[in-house]
Amino acid sequence: MAGIVFYSTENRDAVVSFYRERLAMDVWLEQPDCTILEHGNLLLGFCAREETETCGICTFVYPDRAGVDEAYDRLGDAARDPPHENPTYDIYQCFGTDPDGRTVECQAFLAADVDLS
Repeated sequence: MAGIVFYSTENRDAVVSFYRERLAMDVWLEQPDCTILEHGNLLLGFCAREETETCGICTFVYPDRAGVDEAYDRLGDAARDPPHENPTYDIYQCFGTDPDGRTVECQAFLAADVDLS
């Protein structure tokens, strides 16, 4: 099963550049007013519209702490906090903000029984 999460944006070029440059997403499909990006099995579509949607969190899951640390480094000034453990969910995470103000989370599950394949 596959799916795509779409967001409306007034700032498509900057948002697409952010996700490509800082979170290493690739263009999956380019459409007349929408760009669909991929990262593993995550597909995000950003469509040029007159209003921007910022609800929700775009969460990127990495296989280990090193992946989260690398993502944090790429986020640069868009990062909100350094990576840290969250014992409630048994994850290692950090948060950032994209150019539209959406929350971006980078996380790794610490539990050995979580299979990302």
